[in-house]
Amino acid sequence: MQEKYTPAEIEAAAQQHWNSTEAFKAKRDDTKPKYYCLSMFPYPSGKLHMGHVRNYTIGDVLSRSHKMRGYNVLQPMGWDAFGLPAENAAIKNGVPPAKWTRENIAYMKKQLKSLGFAIDWSRELATCDASYYKWNQWLFLRMLEKGVAYKKTQVVNWDPVDQTVLANEQVIDGRGWRTGAVVEKREIPGYYLGITQYAEELLGDLDELTGWPERVKLMQANWIGKSTGVRFAFPHEIKDETGELVDAGKLWVFTTRADTIMGVTFCAVAAEHPLATLAAKTNPELAAFIERCKQGSVMEADMATMEKEGLPTGLFVTHPLTGKQVEVWVGNYVLMSYGDGAVMGVPAHDERDFAFAKKYGIAIEQVVQVPGENFSLDGWQAWYGSKNGVCVNSGELDGLDYEAAVLKVAELVAAKGLGEKKIQWRLRDWGISRQRYWGCPIPIIHCADCGSVPVPDDQLPVVLPEDCVPDGSGNPLNKLEAFRHCTCPKCGKPALRETDTMDTFVDSSWYYSRYASGFTDAAMVDDETNYWMTVDQYIGGIEHAILHLLYSRFWTKVMRDVGLVTYREPFSRLLTQGMVLNTAFSHKPESGGKDYFWESDVEVIRGPQGQITGAKLKKDGTPVDFEMTTMSKSKNNGVDPQALIEQYGADTARFFMMFAAPPEQTLEWSDAGVEGAYRFLKRVWNYGTLFAAELKGKLPATRALDKAKLPSDLAALRREIHLLLKQANYDLAKQQFNTVASATMKMLNAIEKAPRDSALAAEVAEECFGILLRVLSPITPHIAHALWRELGFGDDILAASWPEPLDAALVQDEIELVLQVLGKTRGSITVPASADKAQIEAAAVASEVAQKFMEGRPAKKVIVVPGRLVNIVC
Repeated sequence: MQEKYTPAEIEAAAQQHWNSTEAFKAKRDDTKPKYYCLSMFPYPSGKLHMGHVRNYTIGDVLSRSHKMRGYNVLQPMGWDAFGLPAENAAIKNGVPPAKWTRENIAYMKKQLKSLGFAIDWSRELATCDASYYKWNQWLFLRMLEKGVAYKKTQVVNWDPVDQTVLANEQVIDGRGWRTGAVVEKREIPGYYLGITQYAEELLGDLDELTGWPERVKLMQANWIGKSTGVRFAFPHEIKDETGELVDAGKLWVFTTRADTIMGVTFCAVAAEHPLATLAAKTNPELAAFIERCKQGSVMEADMATMEKEGLPTGLFVTHPLTGKQVEVWVGNYVLMSYGDGAVMGVPAHDERDFAFAKKYGIAIEQVVQVPGENFSLDGWQAWYGSKNGVCVNSGELDGLDYEAAVLKVAELVAAKGLGEKKIQWRLRDWGISRQRYWGCPIPIIHCADCGSVPVPDDQLPVVLPEDCVPDGSGNPLNKLEAFRHCTCPKCGKPALRETDTMDTFVDSSWYYSRYASGFTDAAMVDDETNYWMTVDQYIGGIEHAILHLLYSRFWTKVMRDVGLVTYREPFSRLLTQGMVLNTAFSHKPESGGKDYFWESDVEVIRGPQGQITGAKLKKDGTPVDFEMTTMSKSKNNGVDPQALIEQYGADTARFFMMFAAPPEQTLEWSDAGVEGAYRFLKRVWNYGTLFAAELKGKLPATRALDKAKLPSDLAALRREIHLLLKQANYDLAKQQFNTVASATMKMLNAIEKAPRDSALAAEVAEECFGILLRVLSPITPHIAHALWRELGFGDDILAASWPEPLDAALVQDEIELVLQVLGKTRGSITVPASADKAQIEAAAVASEVAQKFMEGRPAKKVIVVPGRLVNIVC
């Protein structure tokens, strides 16, 4: 056995063993319980970051520990390979996105393998492979047939310079993020998936997800947003240029606060609403305001925080119950895509409406009163929006509480044919059309005679050309005649292929099911997916808590409804790991902005406990600011996993990631912590060499620890290790990997101090070190594998059974009790664990320490607290 701990050699040998034995290739085995562990697959950006290392180490610890517990384990890996970053890189570097993507995949795969993850690489997939996205297209066509997919006009952010659609987050202050051009709102046709058809089921099934964090379920429930209220209309006589009533003479709104209907003093409509469009034709100021609204964000988070602005249209609608005329305003906070694109304004009982009315001098009329509270126009009070009051100043609603008032309003508007009680959802159908190149082609052909025609199944996949180099001037597929021009499948005449590609969330909405199948070319999935699914443990960032997880749940239900799978939810248990943080050093120049510096460029000043107290640039002494923040290339505070592996080894990186913090919490990077992990593993190796040199030769031919009478020091060591094992197993089940790692350090501390002078000592050391190696194995598999083999425990630690604490080892022959005389602690006594009260009293009084402090006085009373202490009163 080599004396020195050399991670590079040890890790290469272990990985070679796993590769040659196909240790992680998963096959169906009905004789074992299955365990499907999955971490969210990465985007092939070029290099792994520490967030990846943490995420995948968590999954690997779970996979390896379950494998040792006798589970049939599947842990696959692939690549979320389509998307805009590849197009941007292509524009910058002048290479096709396909080339950039596949080169990145090759490098990142090499990095992942160097970390020793127990991945079944035979199931690897990349979403940019036609063999994968063929099934995106196939299921999209099934959705078209079922009416789940459909086409409609959508409002998009249009960059007139790049001639492309921008995502909301690419619009900054109304301008394109790359060109700086003023972004336009355009209505263009696109394809939608009817996720709202599944809203009730998506909401209800959250109750079944007992293995999900409650906050994630709450986020999903809020996003789905089931609201029970009243949808009703404000009738009007407003006509368009042709003399027709706009929207059949009704302005529709939905409200969950129908009890406040008598407090309506205005209505607000979206900039795209037909009434706004009509009013703007004769009002230049309003027309200009509407154009500004169209250039703003449509992200709900932005809408909630931006300043609320509006202009009156000069148009009036009629209150459905009072007959009063209500003025219509255009509000920048009203979304045309939500509900009917209009809201009723009740300033007295809605905080947003209150601020809007105060700003523009609109009437505020109280119609709800909470007993004991006084209404004032001076400022908004929390109770104004309460449902706990009764209606006032509301005619026939007066005195009714919230529930009764809502029912009464629904009855009244229904009697007039102007509305009804209704359930409305915040959730909107999923628009999947993207006017971009690097994505899955939408399988539609446009024919002048036949319209939009689905591509026949036998012509799938519609293969994306991989040699295009985007130049930023729109979708290159529009210029690629060989791709665009085709023949109509219906009539055989010349036609044009759809050039929109699918939202990349489509790619990630079902990859887990493909992993779990036999990768057949004949079907999207096969019956093997029903064996492995659902995913027993899913691991990923909280930033995916809503859209990715919601779309995956929806996609699974559609696959079930077309007969592909038998399960209804994809992920049984969810772990959202925390971010990896590191210190960032920055300086704000007089010109504005913020410049970030690598730590190597900074002289760091530290306090007595090693904490950073100051920093300055090495080159000129300029003071710089410092903060603990998320690792990022842009902040120059990232740590290269490859450099870390080359310096310390993969096991060190893995151990630090598990030891430094509980998995759900943020992890603060620490160079000292990494070095500490490395020193610990060197100690583990050094003890292994010591065991081989001093203890292995003393081992008896027949092991019989449970039958032997151990000396007290060896019995205490064995008990300590088994107690630590018991706690470690409990913590592992709770996914508290940091305390599992801590337990291995405590085990080593105890083992290092143990006697090494006898066959019994060797046997106890063998058992204790064998426990340590197995508990350590999921976290640091390479060193555990090497020591397990070198020391003769077995050929493969993965085949070893997971250790369980033994009752015989936990039994105490003797116990130590605190000894008190007249209530003051004077020392301790050791008594047999089986000693009764009388024996303990006698041993305490007879002890040398007790006799000293009793000073010859007789014991009047002896108080025994079992398992804790004995107190002598004299």
